[in-house]
Amino acid sequence: MFLGIDIGTSGVKAVAIAPDGSVTGQGTAALSVSRPHPLWSEQDPDAWWRATEAAVLAIDPAVRRAVRGVGLAGQMHGATLLGADDRPLRPAILWNDGRSHAECEELTAATDAFHTVAGNLVMPGFTAPKLQWVRHHEPDIFAATRTVLLPKDFVRLRMTGEKASDMSDAAGTLWLDVAKRAWSEELLAATGLDLSHMPRVVEGSAIAGTLLADVAARWGMAQVPVAGGAGDNAGGAVGVGVVSDGDALLSLGTSGVIFVATSDFRPDPENAVHAFCHCLPDLWHQMSVHLSAASCIDWIARITATPNAAELFARAEAIGPGAGGELFLPYLSGERTPYNDALVRGAFLNLDNDSDAGRMAQAVLEGVAFALADGLDVLKGAGSTIERLAVIGGGARSRYWGRILSAAMETPLVYLRGGEVGPAMGAARLAQLAVDGGDPRDVCTAPPVERVIEPLPADVAILAPKKAAFRAAYPRITPKTSKLP
Repeated sequence: MFLGIDIGTSGVKAVAIAPDGSVTGQGTAALSVSRPHPLWSEQDPDAWWRATEAAVLAIDPAVRRAVRGVGLAGQMHGATLLGADDRPLRPAILWNDGRSHAECEELTAATDAFHTVAGNLVMPGFTAPKLQWVRHHEPDIFAATRTVLLPKDFVRLRMTGEKASDMSDAAGTLWLDVAKRAWSEELLAATGLDLSHMPRVVEGSAIAGTLLADVAARWGMAQVPVAGGAGDNAGGAVGVGVVSDGDALLSLGTSGVIFVATSDFRPDPENAVHAFCHCLPDLWHQMSVHLSAASCIDWIARITATPNAAELFARAEAIGPGAGGELFLPYLSGERTPYNDALVRGAFLNLDNDSDAGRMAQAVLEGVAFALADGLDVLKGAGSTIERLAVIGGGARSRYWGRILSAAMETPLVYLRGGEVGPAMGAARLAQLAVDGGDPRDVCTAPPVERVIEPLPADVAILAPKKAAFRAAYPRITPKTSKLP
């Protein structure tokens, strides 16, 4: 057995798999996000550890005893600042925190290496500008910082006593030389840091440590190896077999991501495309990232007093694609691709006296789909050929939303058995590679296909005018160009 642990934003998921990839046990534990000020998004690192232990211990003891290796995946970009005693100095600043937009401009002006070496625009979601914000606004904490870790790597420290990260997660800090797969001293120096502040970096399929004796005893496991692991998107890709050039997926979690594996480093910062290392050797990937996806479903369900997501999808389906003129712009936490706009916020447009919960729900499903279509177009413009998308994440459960997404992106969607397991499955696969070796293309195979949703021509036609209106609406709501108060 192999255990994969995914430290997400809304919770931790632990999944045990057999060598053939079949799931033998699962456990989850919830997490909450703190938003003490506008644009802020934080979590307590110790809460990740408590949730990790709860999720692992929810798996049957007999399954845990058979585990031979552990892999980690997790939310990317989170700045976890540790002091000399390896304890957190403040709450972790998360991937969807937007406070550091001024620092982004400062770092961009300081050196073009963020574009050429890190290969990405400097955005508030990344780790480097968060540290620059702490440097300016919390100088005592910055001065006391001895180590900066990403969320899953803080959990690794508690599990193994080792400070390590994998290439895919490290690439999202903006401190990695992505082509060379090594920390860049120039980029670190731009934020007042050096190599001593960084964990060592390993490939995701390499052994990065061993479970500590006391942790192994609590978990009812041997002191097994712990793999390097992956950032959540790369982990999700490994879990569904996206391990060769041109393989692609759509992740429908809190955020929405289109991920395509590439055989080389292909940066395109001008269009807010993310270009990172994959978690497997000699592979990279491009991503379009949208900060609000399935989170929009939870949001509209809450404000319309809809009891659950299933009921929300049912109300939308009763209305049908393109019904009503309502438009929803899903920028509840700002947006990355293609706008790199931390300050833009979501909006409903064209509401009228007949707007109701069903029509608003339909508009939300369409709005997220249109944003993802923007991202897909940018990736194609950056040189990637994407013929179909494997779908993972909690949003993968709704066939009706798949119909809307497929039509908006004019791309077939492939739903795989167990695709909702997501990054935890990939983390377990990486543990398997670390322990047993093998070719990733043989080990990390795609699960069986459950269904394929092809874009329906009628849906494409009825959504086309709304997609055009959606794209024209962004300049009307962003602080960058809007003349609205």
